[in-house]
Amino acid sequence: MAFSASPQNCLQAMTQVNIRCCTPAPWSCGDEVMSPTDMWKGCIIATVAAVTAAIIIAFFIFSKAAVPPEMKPWEKYRLPATLSPQYYNVTLWPRLEMDTNGLYIFTGHSGVAFVCMNKTRWILIHSNKLNYILTPDGHHAMLTGMAGTKAPAIKKTWLQVETQYLVVELSEKLQVGKTYWLFTEFQGELTDSLGGFYRSEYYEDGVKRVVATTQMQPTDARKAFPCFDEPAMKAVFHMTLIHVPGTKALANIPCHDTKFEPTKKMSTYLLAFIVSDFDFIRAPQREKVLIRIWARRKAINSGQGDYSLNITGLLLDFFQYYYNTSYPLHKSDQVALPDFSAGAMENWGLVTYRETTLLYDPEVSSNEDKEDVVIVISHELAHMWFGNLVTMKWWNDVWLNEGFATYVSYLGASEAEPTWSIKDLMVLDVIQPALLVDSQGSSHPLSCLEDAINTPKEISALFNSITYKKGAAVLRMLSEVLSEPVFVKGLIAYLNQFAYGNTVYTDLWGQIQAVKLNLPATINEIMNRWTLQMGFPVVTIDTQTGRITQKLFLLDPDTQLGRPSSYEYEWFVPIKWMKNGTNMGQYWLLNETDTHLSMKTNNKWVLANLNISGFYRVNYDSQNWQRLLSQLTTDHTAIPIINRAQIIDDAFSLSRAKIISTTVALSTTKYLSKETEYVPWESAVRNLNHFSDMLEQTEVYDAMQVNKFQIKAYLYNQINAISLGCKTGVEGCMNLTSMWYNKWMENPSKNLIHPNLKATVYCYAISIGGDAEWEFGWKMYKNATIAAEAKKLMSALSCTRKPLLLQRYLKYTLDPNMIRKQDVAFIMAHAASSVVGRTQAWNFIRANCYDGFYSFGYIICSTKINASPRIHPQLQQFRDEIASAGLESTVWTVDQQIERTKANMKWVAENKEQIKKWLTEESA
Repeated sequence: MAFSASPQNCLQAMTQVNIRCCTPAPWSCGDEVMSPTDMWKGCIIATVAAVTAAIIIAFFIFSKAAVPPEMKPWEKYRLPATLSPQYYNVTLWPRLEMDTNGLYIFTGHSGVAFVCMNKTRWILIHSNKLNYILTPDGHHAMLTGMAGTKAPAIKKTWLQVETQYLVVELSEKLQVGKTYWLFTEFQGELTDSLGGFYRSEYYEDGVKRVVATTQMQPTDARKAFPCFDEPAMKAVFHMTLIHVPGTKALANIPCHDTKFEPTKKMSTYLLAFIVSDFDFIRAPQREKVLIRIWARRKAINSGQGDYSLNITGLLLDFFQYYYNTSYPLHKSDQVALPDFSAGAMENWGLVTYRETTLLYDPEVSSNEDKEDVVIVISHELAHMWFGNLVTMKWWNDVWLNEGFATYVSYLGASEAEPTWSIKDLMVLDVIQPALLVDSQGSSHPLSCLEDAINTPKEISALFNSITYKKGAAVLRMLSEVLSEPVFVKGLIAYLNQFAYGNTVYTDLWGQIQAVKLNLPATINEIMNRWTLQMGFPVVTIDTQTGRITQKLFLLDPDTQLGRPSSYEYEWFVPIKWMKNGTNMGQYWLLNETDTHLSMKTNNKWVLANLNISGFYRVNYDSQNWQRLLSQLTTDHTAIPIINRAQIIDDAFSLSRAKIISTTVALSTTKYLSKETEYVPWESAVRNLNHFSDMLEQTEVYDAMQVNKFQIKAYLYNQINAISLGCKTGVEGCMNLTSMWYNKWMENPSKNLIHPNLKATVYCYAISIGGDAEWEFGWKMYKNATIAAEAKKLMSALSCTRKPLLLQRYLKYTLDPNMIRKQDVAFIMAHAASSVVGRTQAWNFIRANCYDGFYSFGYIICSTKINASPRIHPQLQQFRDEIASAGLESTVWTVDQQIERTKANMKWVAENKEQIKKWLTEESA
């Protein structure tokens, strides 16, 4: 085991037996095991030689000088374990009109009762961007004792900006076990930063409306009032919001006059409060839980909140049953905000959303929009128990919080919409994207040591696709291995044991382990291999011998990994499999290689990872690949739907990794003329689109355009039919989209384009149109009152092939009056996904990346900077620039893009001729 080594650590290591100090220079003691006896023998021998003695003296002088002084408490980002908050009294008054300085401000005062856990002369409480009203003594705060306790006098106070503290120095130490009261008065700004206590703006009937709202996760509650802003520092909150008549105030708990009931014991990042003139609809009272949907008045009056209201009750009922625990609160308010940085936020009892993830209009919104709404609401309501009632101790375990909610969101959504086969969509939305990201050397383990995550930037960097998607995939795998009833039994015990408390991820494993299990190892031993090392295995099955092997799967097999795995990239792999359509049960691959004679066969096909229950890819010997391809061609229904998607996705990924030939991957698409299911088709389209993107600058691209073998199968999937038809230049498709769009231009009040087809039609009509089509789209976007419609138009406007129009559109993203800050990343990513827009968007991103509000991780990840040799050095330079600027949350994403670009260049060089030949033969 390696650990981070300071000079002090290294010197300590030299005086202990068999302790290693493995961190590289400059503070490494090397990687040799040294006993105290050996060390002193070396010193005695060294003194014989004068020159060596000089080196030793120099070493000790250097070491003494280099040992840094012990850090002061306020120089560390983590709170010391000296104070424990019990409850807060917070009063805030947001101004929804500008002051004489042109600012929107809020004023407030706050008191917090805390118990002294360890003697200290320091009070550290988080504070960021707050201006304090000083006491008559010139201090930022006042301290009093409670229950007869005398408080020490305040000696000095100051704001520690770097670590975001208000620091109070006392004349003497606080007494252990005694309770104290810290009071502050302050002022802050309601900025449009989308974090902390901020403002959202919109126009209704030509009148500008301002909303004061919040986004505290992960570390922005300290922007609203001074608080102990760590998830383990749970407390009760007494909130008071002052607001003008005609506006409404909301918080986590129901309100009486301007004061709210005390909250449950909860973490600061789950606090929320809103002042607005929003309207609401409510459901009939059910089991003493008030359910309301809040939004702009016109949105509510036009019925855009009706669908969300209808499914919220169903979802709450499902999760109460699933967790076997009643909903912990008396109300469930859900609010659609015009400006919101995330998709949604699970504030306890007051969930906030982007308008597109809460509002739905059946006349305008597509089926995909409806799916997004139900899945996102399900995700947030799942958190009301897992995450809110029981909360991670520290952010290094955020993967468990978000991964779990992502997993069960599909269970809840399936309950709300049982006819949609929505659980299958998890393969497309979660598992396949997670496999793609985690197959790169720049990936990282799900879990890390608590001490490895300290700063707000480090915390924010954890909110990525590994955390959400891989977290969900491995939890789904655990549930599949155990069976859902067993998994849930352990989950219920976990919630009961730790309600209103904080946990680490092994606490969940412990509760599951307590259920009687028949496994080859403990839950902890099994799951550690999936959570404490990056990546996943490719399992190779040789049906000629029955031999099974596992190996770390990397898209680029030449990737040099920066650090070894403690488990040497070996997993406990659960393999559910079938033979010629017969379910053969589950087998555990526990080592690098094994033999399972039941898989030995000469004439029957074998399919592993049934139901895609495991987080890994599967490869076979060439004979079995051919048997699977033959089965798909003769009767594809013998293979389960999501495994047909798996065969396609695995084959294309294996070919990119040079494990199987590209022609095998392409051959998996030949049966699609008979496929009627969406999931396999969508899996194929994504992989074919990747091929197209990789080859767009080669002569092979023309062959792909000519070869339209896949189009005929889209009779069953109209959206993909039009999209792929237009992408590959089918003349009838282009004419059709232009005709529909032009009819809309002729009569803007009568849009007859089906909601499911709008995104595709808008994009291709604008792409082949001119200024008039683009200007019309821009006008309709600015006039849109339904968020789902605005989102489709935002995306479509980036489809233009006219460089001047695209450049103008990109410049609009710098002006919040033209494009909302929340939408900048979305527009940039879509602009960068087209052939025409790729270079322009990339240059624009590099030139404007320090404006402070771009979601670079999303942009870079979505940018199809694919296989161009000239892009690679530009990416490396960009990476160095953002690293020096302290944008840690983006560096990881750019590293992935660099790795992906290198791999893509190699792949194109090695495969383009093979692909061209296959396409030519298929077209013949």
